This record gives sequence, C-alpha cells and structure tokens, in this order.
Amino acid sequence: MQIKLIKLSSDVVLPTRGSAQAAGYDVRSNEELNLYPKVYKAVSTGLKVADIPEGYVLSVRPRSGLAAKNGITVLNTPGTIDSDYRGEIKVILVNHGTETFKISKGDRIAQLILEKLESYEFVETTEFVDTERSEGGFGSTGKN
Repeated sequence: MQIKLIKLSSDVVLPTRGSAQAAGYDVRSNEELNLYPKVYKAVSTGLKVADIPEGYVLSVRPRSGLAAKNGITVLNTPGTIDSDYRGEIKVILVNHGTETFKISKGDRIAQLILEKLESYEFVETTEFVDTERSEGGFGSTGKN
C-alpha cells in the first residue's frame, strides 16, 4: 500500500523507518525553532497529504527518545490525519522539560503509523449491561 505525499520543497525528506521492523515512520521538521519549557507549537513537516486510502487513518505519535531524554512529546497524541485531509502535516509538539529544546530543520520529531479503521455507528439504547467495575472511574481498578 502507498500513502501519497507532496513535498513542499525539494529538500524535504519523506517519512522513513528507523529499522526494518519499526512500526512507525519518522517524520522530520521543516523549520528551525526553539521550543521553550511548557510551550507548544505546531511544527511544519513540509509534507502535504495527497492521498490516504479511505478506511485508514495516519496517527501522529511521539518519538520515545525525544520524550525520555528531553520531555518533548506530541501534545494531542495520537494526532489524527483523516483520509479526506489534504493539507500540510504539522506536529503539535510540547516541551515538558526544564530546558529550551532546539529543533533543527531535518530533525526527526514524530512518527506516523497507518491504521485501518473499522466502520461503526452509535445507537441509542435503554438496556444496560453491568460489570464488576461498573461506574468506577480513574484509578478504580487499583494501583497495580
């Protein structure tokens, strides 16, 4: 399967996998910027979506190395690129760290993963199936 992307300038690099069995394709910054602590920014990739097959979505996910080493992550993870979107791919990065993080043009900033969607719909009902957890919310299943 192919995902068609348009390079907005000749020096933009198409997404690549870091290893043969990597799930995600690394996407790179198309701009230079300083990402200050506690600040977020939509970062240009220089790639425009030309075609994502219907029934699929591209998810934008953080790179684990940026998160573990620098506190840099994708703010709305996973970001969602719908099959009918035709604009530039931008990655909303946030700096949760304590130091300013310099992003250079060409730096790997996130990864893209293609996912197949199942078709579903929401329907109203009056039936209720109870479970052991029932309405227990955040942390209700215990610490471990």
